[in-house]
Amino acid sequence: MILFPAVDIKGGQCVRLAQGKEDEVTVFSDDPVGPALEWAAKGCRYLHVVDLDGAFSGKPKNYELIKRICSEIDIPVQLGGGIRDIETAKAYIEAGVTRLIIGTMALEDPELFAELCRAIPGRIGVSLDAVDGALKTKGWVEDSGLMIEDVLPRMEENGVSFIVYTDIARDGMQTGVNLEALERLCSLTSIPIIAAGGVHTIADIKNLYPLSKKGLEGAISGRAIYTGTLDVKEANDWIDAQE
Repeated sequence: MILFPAVDIKGGQCVRLAQGKEDEVTVFSDDPVGPALEWAAKGCRYLHVVDLDGAFSGKPKNYELIKRICSEIDIPVQLGGGIRDIETAKAYIEAGVTRLIIGTMALEDPELFAELCRAIPGRIGVSLDAVDGALKTKGWVEDSGLMIEDVLPRMEENGVSFIVYTDIARDGMQTGVNLEALERLCSLTSIPIIAAGGVHTIADIKNLYPLSKKGLEGAISGRAIYTGTLDVKEANDWIDAQE
C-alpha cells in the first residue's frame, strides 16, 4: 500500500481546498517544490500533484512548476487537473510526469479518452469524484449525471491503469475515510483503487490497509500531513512493517 502525499497547486502555491470549493483555500507553502522535496525525503514512494487552476479552467496553468517538481525529486509523480486533450497529456509525460489522472474527459468524451489510453498505454488513471456515488466533473462543480457503476465497465475496456476515488464530502474535512464505499468499489472492479478524501490520522491508514488485499493500491493525504495529524514518516514506517 502506498501513501501518496498531495501537492495541490493554485496560483503557484501549495494549497488545500475544503470539499473542493475554489473559495475555501488554505495556503501551506508559497513554493510547492519545497513540500514535494520534504515528502520524498520522508520516505514517500509516489507524489500526487493536482493543478487546481487547470481543473477549474480546463487548461494547464502550472506546467513549468510541475516540470520543476519532476526534475527536483527522485520519486515518480502522478498528476491530475486540466488534462482534457492528448497534446496536453503528452506534454506532461515529456515534462517527467510518470502517470496522469483524467477526470472530466473520461466522463464527458469517452471516445477521446479511449484514444488517450491507447496513445499512452499503462500510464492513464481516472479520477472518480463522487457525492453519495454520483459523479462530478469540471473540478467537482458540475453533475455528470452518472453513477460510479455506470462507468466502470468502460474504464476496464479502455485499459485504465488505476482509479482515484474521492469522497468529496470528506475531502479536506479530516473526518475519516468512507470504508464502506471503498470496499464496495474494490468489489466492483479489478482496476487498482487509490482512496482520497478523509485521511486524517494513522488510524485511517490502519483501517484502509486490509483493503490493500482487495485491490486498494494506496491512499492520498493532503491537509492531514500539512497540519500534522498524520505523520508521514510514521505512516510509511508502519506500512513497511506490514509488508
